Amino acid sequence: MELKTERLVLRELDIEDLAEVVRLADNLEVSKYLEKVPHPYSKKDGEWFIGKCNNDAKKDPRENYELAIECDGKLVGLIGLTDVNEFHGTATLGYWLGEEYWRQGIMSEASREMVRFGFEDLGLRRIDIEADVENEGSNALIKKLGAESEGIRKQYRKSISTGAIADRNIYGLLRNNWENDKA
Repeated sequence: MELKTERLVLRELDIEDLAEVVRLADNLEVSKYLEKVPHPYSKKDGEWFIGKCNNDAKKDPRENYELAIECDGKLVGLIGLTDVNEFHGTATLGYWLGEEYWRQGIMSEASREMVRFGFEDLGLRRIDIEADVENEGSNALIKKLGAESEGIRKQYRKSISTGAIADRNIYGLLRNNWENDKA
């Protein structure tokens, strides 16, 4: 599977991506807001994750679309729609970007395409998105996507990389609101 935007290619991960996934994810500034990404991030962690993504891609129906974000031919991060539930018409959007690629509009572009894919191609009616309260960049991006705040889960998540317990902002993006914003 492959999705394209003006600058980006969102594509399946391959074992050839291993070194770059490990390099980008092995950064505490990246992993501290990610629930399941350890620090340090090892080659073994990367092999497991890429294997999981490859296995998920073979499932029918597919429940997880975790894709590499490629910009100018380089892997710069990952984005995914996970926990896709055809019956309920729901999924969860998650993402991370290597630190050297922050504040370049890459994640905004990738997220807009992933939301479009979820609503138009998968026929979802709702996409859930969460971000640590302290993660200003991610919270701003989520609001820019048009998601609405649905509250805060207190002491909801413990980071594997730091051990910190964080409050999480909960957002929902509904298909009909997204379609109205597009018009």
